[in-house]
Amino acid sequence: MPPKPTKDVLVEIRLKFQDVQKLLYDEEKFRSEEEPYKIQYQLIYELKWLGKGLTKILAHTPKEEQETKILILAVLHMNLGKLHIDINALRRGSEELMKCIKLLKNKELEPAAILIVLSALNPLGHIWYQWKEPRKAQDFLLQAEQIYNDFINTYGDSIDPISIPKALGIEETEEQFSHPREMLEKLHISTLHHLTSVYNSMEDDANAAKYCLMVLNKELTLNEIMQDLDYTEWALNATELSHYFTKNDNFTQARHLLAAAAYILEKYEGILKKKRENDGDSEALEADWENFQHGSAYHTKCWALYGIMLLRSSKSRLMKENESEQENDQSDDNSSEPKIPDTIRFDIPEEKIKPIENQITDKYLLDFDDAKLVFLNMQKWLNQAKLYYTLEDYAFDYIMIAHYISQGYKCLSFFETDKDRQAKMHKRRINILEDVIQKVNPYFYKSACRKIWIGLGETYHEILGLKADRENPSPQTLAKIDKLARSSIKNFEAFLDSLEIDNSGTEIKQFPDELVQPALLSYLDLGRLYGKLLSSDKENKLENMKKRLNAVKFVVDYCKKYPATVASCLYKESIDSLSLEIKSLHDEIINK
Repeated sequence: MPPKPTKDVLVEIRLKFQDVQKLLYDEEKFRSEEEPYKIQYQLIYELKWLGKGLTKILAHTPKEEQETKILILAVLHMNLGKLHIDINALRRGSEELMKCIKLLKNKELEPAAILIVLSALNPLGHIWYQWKEPRKAQDFLLQAEQIYNDFINTYGDSIDPISIPKALGIEETEEQFSHPREMLEKLHISTLHHLTSVYNSMEDDANAAKYCLMVLNKELTLNEIMQDLDYTEWALNATELSHYFTKNDNFTQARHLLAAAAYILEKYEGILKKKRENDGDSEALEADWENFQHGSAYHTKCWALYGIMLLRSSKSRLMKENESEQENDQSDDNSSEPKIPDTIRFDIPEEKIKPIENQITDKYLLDFDDAKLVFLNMQKWLNQAKLYYTLEDYAFDYIMIAHYISQGYKCLSFFETDKDRQAKMHKRRINILEDVIQKVNPYFYKSACRKIWIGLGETYHEILGLKADRENPSPQTLAKIDKLARSSIKNFEAFLDSLEIDNSGTEIKQFPDELVQPALLSYLDLGRLYGKLLSSDKENKLENMKKRLNAVKFVVDYCKKYPATVASCLYKESIDSLSLEIKSLHDEIINK
């Protein structure tokens, strides 16, 4: 039976709830595997019993005396909601959390209520996210964000929120409730985390990146007070986020993220060394060291990827400018300059982070000297990463590092005007890629080897182009061109064979989405290359011409059968041009 509505009963409810609160934060009991959910069901029963008694008390309490009782009831529903989430009763959990929020409607900014409201809104957002209703989840989480911002804007540092136990008039436990301001910040970080996940699920990359950046900034700021940062995880998250900004040409923000991650990793390395000096080696410390070394190697590799992306973007920008000049359409307003949003800088002393940032520029590269500096840094970082990503332990990463070095040379060659020096850079690419493809088993590392085969096919083809551009090539040069064409064909065919999709018959089978572009471009390259092969034998010439026709025709037929999947890599004009090429080749074969 619920308790009778007396002042003594309210004291009893407070005392009982105090015991319940202690159980709520007893992690060991909650995680018992012998009787899963036993504590949750016990607490749900007791909280419901308390709720019934409190509801009856409220019915007999004058409005002006209801405030504390409403707070207690709201916390009861909030905890019931979380407990139902623990036992996967999400619908009931959602209902309990909504009861909490309704009880505190229009009281959200009160110091005694804000922690309770945010503690209900965050899990509500997570529930709707789990139900794959991101818009609904977004509504709850943006409401939580607005409440936090309004509280900070209203009170600043002058008034702290009131801890939940203190608001309810029960005894606080030192472990959980001694810092209500920190509790507020942690709840806000949770809101930002959930919003990052929601925007990721909505494929809203810009907002996902924005909120992830806010999380990182908040965690770093809060660590100055709490000293509980997971340094390696923070650095990895910052490193991962840098990819978004490099892809969108915001190199200033990307570089700052990588530099901040480097600073945090360096700081953590000092902490680990001090632990080893003071406490000696232990299993836990060794695990921390391994985690740190793995994170550091990945971070070093990502510095190199930053360099490659900067080289690529600078190349694309210069090519667009040249095209505009040729079309006499170049304006004076620097319209090709990407609009870079304001950079969020972390609260790290400038004298600590500036030297790290200054290793590499965040500005577009204009000439070979600029590009060479970036390339040398990129090469240095990849050589450092190879010390960790050895062929024996991390074969996939080892192969990819070879691919990245090759890409670096490819980008650098664009800035080189001397064709002989360009050819030397491409020969270095071939040496690097041929070396790694001979050391690994393509069966086990197929996806990485595909990049190597394409890289080799492209590189042989590019050297061929440099030699073919020469006027009146000698017989020796023509023989080299033929050899380069055959080497290029061999690698493009190795890539296409690795796809294990037989398109030799009349039916054209579809490539996986991520392989459509490289597959079609490989066929186009094969079509061009078969036309470069030398042969004095008429039958061989005819056979090569038929292979060229079949390769080009395959691309046109594939585009007609699967137009939606190829829109991003081949335009209609290209397909029309290829159709004309097919007709010309067909007529030539007939005439032969």
